[in-house]
Amino acid sequence: MKKIVVFIAAGMISGFGGAWIFSLTDKKEVVSFETPFSGNAERVTYNTSTFNAPDFVKASEAATPTVVFIKTVSNVNQRQTIWDEWFGWDPFGNMGPVSSTGSGVIITDDGYIVTNHHVIDGADKIDVVLNGNKKTYTAKVVGTDPSTDLAVLKIEAKNLPKISVANSENLKTGEWVVAVGNPFNLTSTVTAGIVSAKGRNINIVNNQFPIESFIQTDAAINPGNSGGALVNTSGELVGINTAIMSKTGAYNGYGFAIPSNIVAKVVKDIIDFGEVQRAFTGMDVRDIDAGQAERLKSDNGVYVGVLHKDGPAQAAGLKEDDVITKVGDKKVDSKVAFDEQIAYHRPGDKVKLTVLRGGTTKEYTLTLTNRDGTT
Repeated sequence: MKKIVVFIAAGMISGFGGAWIFSLTDKKEVVSFETPFSGNAERVTYNTSTFNAPDFVKASEAATPTVVFIKTVSNVNQRQTIWDEWFGWDPFGNMGPVSSTGSGVIITDDGYIVTNHHVIDGADKIDVVLNGNKKTYTAKVVGTDPSTDLAVLKIEAKNLPKISVANSENLKTGEWVVAVGNPFNLTSTVTAGIVSAKGRNINIVNNQFPIESFIQTDAAINPGNSGGALVNTSGELVGINTAIMSKTGAYNGYGFAIPSNIVAKVVKDIIDFGEVQRAFTGMDVRDIDAGQAERLKSDNGVYVGVLHKDGPAQAAGLKEDDVITKVGDKKVDSKVAFDEQIAYHRPGDKVKLTVLRGGTTKEYTLTLTNRDGTT
C-alpha cells in the first residue's frame, strides 16, 4: 500500500512539474515533433500562428440578412399521355400546382432582387421570404436573361438590407469564399470553401448566345442554393450560385457561380431597359490548341475563326486567323475570357483589341452592335 501511495505521489509531482515547466515556455506558438527522413530522426518546428483559420463570422453576418428564400408555384400537366408525345400538350391533361424553392439576393434597399433564371422560369406565382422577420412578399419579374441564367425580381418593400458588391475580377484562385442560400429548404445556410478556378465553361446554359465564365468553388452548394450569394470574407458579393457538378444531384465538391461583374451589368440593363443590352463583335473567336498554335505562331489569346460580312470586326479591319491577345487592357487566354470581357459592354461601346498578325502586334477599335447590327 505504501508503494502505491509513493508511485501516485511521484506521478502527481511529475505531472505538476511538467505543467509548470511548460507554462514557462511560449504558449501555443511552436509545435515540434520528430519525423524520419532516410532513417535519421530530424526535428521539424512549425509556428502555429501561421495556421490560423479564417473567421467567417463577419462574412456570414454581412451576407445572410440579404439572402432571401424564394418559393414558386407552377401549374403543369402532371400526367403524361399520348397527346403530350404527339402534340406537346393534352387538352384533357391533369393540370396541377408544382412547388419549387431557391434563393435570391437583395441588391437595392427598395426591393430589387437577383436570382437565377431557372429558379423562376415558368412560375405562375413567386413568393419571397425575408431572412430577418420571415415576412413574405409576392414578387413580380422585372426581366430575365437566359443567356447568363439571371433574373431580376421586385417586391414592394423599403429599407431592406442590401448586399455590397465586390469586383469579381480581383478574386483569386485559392481565396476563401462563403456560399449563403437555402439548400433543401434549410433557410439561411452558410458553407465555406475556396475559389477552385475561374472562367469555367461547363455548357449548361441552353441558349443561342450563352455567356459562361463561372467561378468554381468547393463551398458546399446544393439544390435550393441556386440564386444565392457567393461572398468573400468581408461579406461582399463575388458571385451568384448557379450550378453543381454531380452524378447524384447533390454536392460533390464542384459548385459554380456567375461572377458579380457579369451580374452587375445584367441587373443594371434589366432595371434600366427591361432586357439585357447584349453587344456583338461580328466574329466568332476560337481557342488556340496545339495544332493551331504552330500554324498561327502563337499559343496565347484566341483567334478569329469566322468573320461576319459587314460586321464590326470586319469594318475595323480584322481578318480571319488574327490572334487577339487583349480586350482593352485585359489579357484573354480563352474564348470564355474573351466572351466575358465583351459581355461587360453594350451596343455602341468602342472596344480596343490587341491583335497579333504575321508576327506583328496591331491595335484595332471595334464599335460593338446589337444582334440587328445597330448601336
